[in-house]
Amino acid sequence: MQHLVYMLRCKDNTLYTGYTNDLDNRLKMHNDGKGAKYTRGRGPFQLVYIERFHTKEEAMKREYQIKQLDRKEKLRLVRNWSEGSVRE
Repeated sequence: MQHLVYMLRCKDNTLYTGYTNDLDNRLKMHNDGKGAKYTRGRGPFQLVYIERFHTKEEAMKREYQIKQLDRKEKLRLVRNWSEGSVRE
């Protein structure tokens, strides 16, 4: 099983960070307004960042670390990931 930490860019340009082991289903839930309280009403979303982990514990730890970052640091992660210089 794959454990993922992901970041979404919401339509209001905010960033949401989450954990899942089923990205397609999780994105569907966000789009249906059932994903997370924060994302309700903020769609459509753009998937802007993904990291893969072997264990749920590793992924949850990383999710927490990312959530502690300020916006500028999160945007740097997104930029590096999209440029291909940082990959999981």
